[in-house]
Amino acid sequence: MIGVGPIAAALLIDPGAHSMFGGASTQASHIEWLYWLIFWICFVVYVLVIAAFTRAGARNYRGDPGMLPVLPKDEAGDRRAGWFVGTAVVVTILTLFFVLVETVITGKKVESATTSKNPVTINVIGHQWWWEVIYPNPQADQTVTTANEIHVPVGKPVVILTNSADVIHSFWPPNINGKRDLLPGYSSAFWFQVDKPGIYRGQCAEFCGLQHAHMGFSIIAESPEQFAQWQQNQVKPAGDPTDPEAQRGKQVFLTHACIMCHTVRGTDAGSRFGPDLTHLASRQMIAAETLPNTRGAVAGWIVDPQRIKPGTQMSPNPLAPDDLQAVITYLQTLQ
Repeated sequence: MIGVGPIAAALLIDPGAHSMFGGASTQASHIEWLYWLIFWICFVVYVLVIAAFTRAGARNYRGDPGMLPVLPKDEAGDRRAGWFVGTAVVVTILTLFFVLVETVITGKKVESATTSKNPVTINVIGHQWWWEVIYPNPQADQTVTTANEIHVPVGKPVVILTNSADVIHSFWPPNINGKRDLLPGYSSAFWFQVDKPGIYRGQCAEFCGLQHAHMGFSIIAESPEQFAQWQQNQVKPAGDPTDPEAQRGKQVFLTHACIMCHTVRGTDAGSRFGPDLTHLASRQMIAAETLPNTRGAVAGWIVDPQRIKPGTQMSPNPLAPDDLQAVITYLQTLQ
């Protein structure tokens, strides 16, 4: 297994919650409250409508089932019915207006800008079909680039800057915030603050092509100390392997098609077409949360990614068995 740790073990059992209930941030709590408000209003309306139909049916069919009901003239009853319908229309309008006002207020609360002078800034770029995650820094050598996993500190504001490299995507971590569209050529920003540590699964929520359903990501919320340690490890370049098989795997990696698409900082591999692999072994999942980061899954993904995600931009790599095992051993060293 690559990158085994407490969080990795948890992810292999459960890839993380993907539900709007039990929000882990203030923004998600506001959205959940609005959901329950609308749900209970609709539930009450449903019960009243069913009750009205049941009562009307019981009153009109008490007699002989073979005879049509007689409708006597009842001016007083007609006036009561008219008053009832008018009242129902007014109540409906007021209820819809109330929902509209609450929706606008909730949207303002979710969109309200953070007052922190030092938020964590993260660039998220949508690709078909994976997520590029960049933690920018004025010092280029301190910039962190990873894929599909977004580490954030608990209790601190996080600003997400979004872009799309190809088509329209939608960034949706329901436990954290609402859906945010990523439009080609257009940048947008939003913020959130996670209050509960944990692993929260996200998903592209805008159909973006064949593998849209396999375009997931994880938000890993951890203590500020753990986040700082993770970030410190991520800025380091890849170290030179000491194991002979890993050294051979590095040479295979640098002399085959891998180098055409991927970056491993500290080596000659510097392409930005595919995910940065400098610290691949520290991730819990691969292929945009499609596979666990295990030796067997990595082997299958390298050799025949089209069988796992048909249409993916990664091409098959028919390596010799010994070369494949050596490459996997090398990738295991990329902590």
